[in-house]
Amino acid sequence: MKTGFLGLWGGKVDAIDHHISVIEKLSKEIEEERKRVLKDPKSIMPAAFVSFKTRWGAAVCAQTQQSRNPTLWLTEWAPEPRDVYWQNLAIPYVALTVRRLIIGVAFFFLTFFFMIPIASVQALASIEGIEKRAPFLKSVIEIEFIKSVIQGFLPGIALKLFLIFLPTILMIMSKFEGFISLSSLERRSATRYYIFLIINVFLGSILTGAAFEQLNSFIKQSANEIPKTIGVAVPMKATFFITYIMVDGWAGIAGEVLMLKPLVLYHLKNFFLVKTEKDREEAMNPGSLGFHTGEPRIQLYFLLGLVYSTVTPVLLPFIVIFFAFAFVVFRHQIINVYNQHYESGAAFWPDVHGRVITALVISQLALMGLMSTKEAAQSTPFLIALPVLTIWFHRFCNGRHKSAFVKYPLQEAMMKDTLERARDPNFNLKAYLQSAYVHPVFKGDNEDDEDDEDNLLSGKMETESVLVPTKRQSRRNTPVPSKMSGGSSPSLPEEVKSGEP
Repeated sequence: MKTGFLGLWGGKVDAIDHHISVIEKLSKEIEEERKRVLKDPKSIMPAAFVSFKTRWGAAVCAQTQQSRNPTLWLTEWAPEPRDVYWQNLAIPYVALTVRRLIIGVAFFFLTFFFMIPIASVQALASIEGIEKRAPFLKSVIEIEFIKSVIQGFLPGIALKLFLIFLPTILMIMSKFEGFISLSSLERRSATRYYIFLIINVFLGSILTGAAFEQLNSFIKQSANEIPKTIGVAVPMKATFFITYIMVDGWAGIAGEVLMLKPLVLYHLKNFFLVKTEKDREEAMNPGSLGFHTGEPRIQLYFLLGLVYSTVTPVLLPFIVIFFAFAFVVFRHQIINVYNQHYESGAAFWPDVHGRVITALVISQLALMGLMSTKEAAQSTPFLIALPVLTIWFHRFCNGRHKSAFVKYPLQEAMMKDTLERARDPNFNLKAYLQSAYVHPVFKGDNEDDEDDEDNLLSGKMETESVLVPTKRQSRRNTPVPSKMSGGSSPSLPEEVKSGEP
């Protein structure tokens, strides 16, 4: 090979010897940089991971105040090693508060100013809007096929295009806030995505269909009339939401099965980047299921189903078909395709429960608005009890059950410690913990050894419960033996492979 630019000119050298010398040089520079950082006092982070010999000790420390001065020590549960987002560990506590204030203001403006282009595009994505802006297209639009496409699918497609980059933007905003775990980043991003969908997709689409057409009267009317306006507007947008469910929901499920984006990326990587089997396996890695994108969308469809179940039931079959296919597809993808990057212990569920309650309250308010427009005004006051009881039920559930998702019971910790000592009294937890929370930059060059260390502990913990056998092609990421692996899994320690406790 030639050592010049892109190998086009320069002196000729043996390719293997040249690359070996370059790798050795880079390895020495990396090792020197590691030593320099370890000796630099400015590289010390204002955070630390503390490990304990028992779960009971960790639970007591994480859930109690360590110092009389509450600002001296701030202790919380550490995320598992795979879940740590290392870039945010060095952010000071005061800076976190400022960052979250900035992002809160930015999200407010993003949410409400985003409604302006959505409303404009929604207005243009109609027969009347196109004829008004482009009169020369009137003869083409009047063709029956094109007219049906514009009326049926164009508004949903336009809205979908506007939302393509939104999850990425929200994830960047969550990272700027300073959360230290991937799971907390996804939870915050999912919460904001759901709020955005309610305001811009649900309420925004309804208001652009009714209130924007009568903006003057809508602004001047009293607050008591707003539920009535929404109650009238909700049935009018049933057709739009049916097309949106087909464009975004049904097509999204089909895209999830086909996995077109990972397929295209794999072939591009395979053509330009893949040189070894390890490169090929990394190119084939499908990644993890994006909870911050999929879960809010499913919650939006749940909201639509609740709202239109009493207002316009014709929408329900489309919702039922979506959830039926979504259950089958996502169950298959989670079990057999995706390699989850972390385990958060059902930390998502309190947020999911809160969004279910929100959907119930919105559907009840919409029903009240609709009933007030009909000849059933006398029954409307009785419906006020529905949102009140729903909110009370949410508070009751939070008071009784939320602690199970944010705290670790000492009784459970003691039971698992006792069970672990009985099963494997010689298990060397210290050997794992010495390198578990070491920054990835300071770990060794042998990534396979690091994966074996991670899989050793995860495999041991997973044997405490019944697992679902998988069919993933990537055997290194398969936690239990499967049909594809012939009865053994490289991710499990020997005592698990042999079936011994």
